[in-house]
Amino acid sequence: MLRSRFARRAAASAAALAISMATPAVAEARPSAPSAQAPAVAPFQLVKIPGVGGIKLDGATWIHPDATPRPAIVLPSPWTQFGWHTYTVLATKYALAGYNVLAYSARGFGFSEGEAEAGGPLDVRDGSKALDYLIAHAPGRTTKVGFAGLSYGSGLSQLIAAHDSRVDAVAALSTWGDLGEAFYENRTRHLGSVRALQTVAGNARLSAHTRQAFSDILTNRNIPRALAWARQRSPQTYLKQLNKRRVPVFYAQGWHETLFPSNQSLKTFNGLTGPKRIDMSVGDHAGPEMTGLGGLPNHVTKDAKRWFDRFLKGERNGIDTEGQVNSQVMWKYLPWLRETRADWGAFTEGTQRLDLAAPEGRGTDGGLRPAPSTGWRMGFTSGKDTTANAAGSIPFLAGVREMAGLPKTYRTHTISRENAAVWSGAPAESTTRLRGAPRLRLTYTPTTARSTIFAHLFDVDGNGSAHIITHAPFTSLDGRAGRPVTADIRLQAAAYDVPKGHRLMLVVDTKDPLYGDANGAGGTITVSSPKSRPSYLDVPTG
Repeated sequence: MLRSRFARRAAASAAALAISMATPAVAEARPSAPSAQAPAVAPFQLVKIPGVGGIKLDGATWIHPDATPRPAIVLPSPWTQFGWHTYTVLATKYALAGYNVLAYSARGFGFSEGEAEAGGPLDVRDGSKALDYLIAHAPGRTTKVGFAGLSYGSGLSQLIAAHDSRVDAVAALSTWGDLGEAFYENRTRHLGSVRALQTVAGNARLSAHTRQAFSDILTNRNIPRALAWARQRSPQTYLKQLNKRRVPVFYAQGWHETLFPSNQSLKTFNGLTGPKRIDMSVGDHAGPEMTGLGGLPNHVTKDAKRWFDRFLKGERNGIDTEGQVNSQVMWKYLPWLRETRADWGAFTEGTQRLDLAAPEGRGTDGGLRPAPSTGWRMGFTSGKDTTANAAGSIPFLAGVREMAGLPKTYRTHTISRENAAVWSGAPAESTTRLRGAPRLRLTYTPTTARSTIFAHLFDVDGNGSAHIITHAPFTSLDGRAGRPVTADIRLQAAAYDVPKGHRLMLVVDTKDPLYGDANGAGGTITVSSPKSRPSYLDVPTG
């Protein structure tokens, strides 16, 4: 009981830390002068960096006083009013490893002037200005340059690297690849993501373009304009530039990422043709890196440093030969228990097809069967939420609980069968190693022209308690009332071991706190499996 209470309190405290984008736990301090026996320490200095348009960017430098040629690392801030202070410990560790370092608050945040452009052209040019400043103030020649960041800083790092040929390597932690897909996955508005960004921004000064894009998503208007805005701010848009120079890019992401769901980042990662690596971890946005930013042992920040040591210093430390994919598995949350694969294509070794089947007898739940099952229909009322949801109403909290060993538990008997359709598989005869992105083919008929459904895949034990594996939304905007819709849905990728004796459960409903939907009140959804368009779930295994 005491241990459980402590874990819950730890999770709650960590949630506050994650929501503030992992603010460091130590205050900035000036290092003492180096002794004769110790290596030279890079003095810490507060600076004001000339940005684009005459603004000043608030920042700090750790520059070695000697003229030795050195590599440099630039750290654009996360999306938080704490700005560059988030990196105080991380930057100090880089400096102690021999790098010249500059960390700065992006325009509009902290004590930097200007307005936040959310990765727009001014932000990209500011990054080049920051690099100009660091190079100009280093006594020795700058040999190579790395950009690294958490969350917002990770996206900025990729965008700057795509536009500035001086950048030799990138480390992008809790990042995005396609911002449009993150905000509008399968034509479904990701309201939780936009609202979280508004909340965490606090008193930041957002530009008119940024405010307008956020408003468009939240109010469901001018979506093409919002997507065009997002496209300009997506590393996916600039893959050609990154690949032309084969920029080495390190990614880190949480499996249950709710701010920038992992599939859009994986799409960009798979599109890179230069040296690359992705570390996938248990948790949500900014969680897996959190302890590393505070100076504690952490596999993500350790691998980010190894990435720079390899591609900025030339050290043969093996990070580029260990495999492109390094993953934790749910629920084996021990940092040293990780799997490596040569690339993302090798992550999934096979596929198990489970056909959706009708309920048997007087049961309410359908089945997940390895044999075709067609000709049935299951209906439910749309427009009302159920207890099946992706993460809950508070972004990041569920992921922090996962990292604390307390993943959210769902009681499957509480899921309303009046407002959802449910299918369950047979108990697993051995551990099912789910690796990759499940794919759902679902034929359904709505009573409204526009409709939204949410697919949630659960791991259920013998007592009916469940943990979520993955999910995905889907919206049809151009259908007709009473006409069947065939939805091909790629659920978010996962690495999950379903234990022997547990079942897979698929729940389809029409509401989720993280998303907006196109459903009206009082409509119905009827799921079917016609021979011409059968409904099934493809489970990736490895």
